[in-house]
Amino acid sequence: MILSGLAVLLTGCAGSMSSDTYNRNATMQMQDVHYGTVESVRGVRIAGTRSPVGVIGGAIVGGLLGNTVGGGRGKDLATVGGAIAGGVAGSAIEQGATQQNGVEITVRLDNGRIVSIVQAVDNQMFSPGQRVQVVTAPNGVSRVTAG
Repeated sequence: MILSGLAVLLTGCAGSMSSDTYNRNATMQMQDVHYGTVESVRGVRIAGTRSPVGVIGGAIVGGLLGNTVGGGRGKDLATVGGAIAGGVAGSAIEQGATQQNGVEITVRLDNGRIVSIVQAVDNQMFSPGQRVQVVTAPNGVSRVTAG
């Protein structure tokens, strides 16, 4: 029950990598737009994050659960063991909860350059031969959108 709550919390922390979700810092920024044609599309898996949030959250939960076991020195050992096991479990839960289905889109830009961009699967479907735009932010983050 507690670990499933941790998974829900971590899922809420995951940033979206879809073409229709922008980070707050990306708003009101001029972005370069290049037009091109989709060459190929391939499904990929975007690995989940591993941050201190999962480890620390899991360690806290594991330590609290371990602290309910036994008494005296055994209770202390159960608390430490629970914290270690919880940290490992929390990290794994975070990674599983934040992984996403993605798509690798290879685009031949109108200037002849070929680029490949990976983004999360969203409501936009792409297919070879489709005209698209590649939008690139000043920080280098690019996305493919229907053009």
